[in-house]
Amino acid sequence: MTTPRTATTSSALGSPATTSLGLLVARLALAVVMIAHGAQKVFTFTLEGTAASFADMGVPAASVAGPALAIFELVGGIVLLLGLGTRIIAALNVVAMLGALVIVHLSAGFFAGDGGYEFVLVLAAVSLTLVLTGPGAFSLDAVIARRRRRD
Repeated sequence: MTTPRTATTSSALGSPATTSLGLLVARLALAVVMIAHGAQKVFTFTLEGTAASFADMGVPAASVAGPALAIFELVGGIVLLLGLGTRIIAALNVVAMLGALVIVHLSAGFFAGDGGYEFVLVLAAVSLTLVLTGPGAFSLDAVIARRRRRD
């Protein structure tokens, strides 16, 4: 037996505004995590220290991959915060997180506290969600798209 849908549940929970609000929350959370981790790699660990750490973890081409990821996380996180180039930044982050999962975290098991892949899996999933859906209405991407439609 199915439950009849009421006007409240059908209009409020599935509205474009609530969907865009959910995407905004996901995008902002991901952006904050990316900015924090990028800033940590750039300013605390330094680019050289990040490269050395990546080498110790067995990351291929660590001298390039470490600094590149650090800058990507910092700058990409800021751009993502604005909702600009969302699908591109999110797609690159999916690749980065899957790389981290396979190269570094998979052998440690699931739980992040043990060095496992739990955290990078969630970041990859949120990133993939943004690749598939886009950023929603509350983003610079949406503002640009609206202006292009008017022209």
